[in-house]
Amino acid sequence: MSGEVRVGTSGWHYPSGHGTWNGPFYPKTRPRGFDELRFYAERFNTVEVNATFYRQPEAEMSRKWLERTPESFLFSIKLFQKFTHPDMYLKRPGATDWDITGGDIDVFRAGLDPVASAERLGALLIQFPSSFHATPDAQDYVSWLLRAFGDYPRAVEFRHKSWAEPAAGTLARLDAEGAALVQIDEPFAHWHRAPGTRAPLAYFRLHGRNSAQWWAHEQAEDRYNYSYSAPELQPFANAAKDEAALEKRVLVYFNNHFSAKAAANADILKGQLGDEPPAWHLRP
Repeated sequence: MSGEVRVGTSGWHYPSGHGTWNGPFYPKTRPRGFDELRFYAERFNTVEVNATFYRQPEAEMSRKWLERTPESFLFSIKLFQKFTHPDMYLKRPGATDWDITGGDIDVFRAGLDPVASAERLGALLIQFPSSFHATPDAQDYVSWLLRAFGDYPRAVEFRHKSWAEPAAGTLARLDAEGAALVQIDEPFAHWHRAPGTRAPLAYFRLHGRNSAQWWAHEQAEDRYNYSYSAPELQPFANAAKDEAALEKRVLVYFNNHFSAKAAANADILKGQLGDEPPAWHLRP
């Protein structure tokens, strides 16, 4: 369905560390058979799956996600790191080269197929690192990759500023393949409204604004220790409404996951969009 706004978080499983969701979002004492995803899906109608960035998805796992959530619930799936982060991929045990093969594409598509076939795929998220510059070869690769997954709704996140330069032709390239540009907010690149593509999809990712711990932190989770204020969120609510008025499906995901601050901020944004508040509040 187009013309709608869905708000959720980047992931739902944060079981350990100082920033665990056990207590702030999930109950510390759980009844027998407690299911985090079921609990989450009673409060939000979409989630971004980041686990597929670290390993290829498997069809059986995808089917279990569907079984544990309502039929109206949508999953946005992050593309496996081999397609976007070669340096990270080559550090994996047993990785010897970075040749993308048809087999790699087939494996990812097979794992994603249950979600896509059930029409429960919000978008395929294709996120490139800040080291990925808008060179001619990189531009061609983006077009090829978008065509390889052309039957899915796709959203692309660029981190390097060269993709925002006119010479890169980024919007034209995405328009040619029917893909959306991910609009991001992070500590050193606070969101500014970027021109949208013609895709029937708008995609926002909010990573938090913890500049003090973004690069200097004891634990990786510390960089996501940030809570947006309501005034900071209001521009995103306005932009989401404007995109939905263009008959687009709008997906907004919070990645400031430390101590479930993402869930709390998602709740605030839903309220700004006019949604009824869920029957929960962030526990102290």
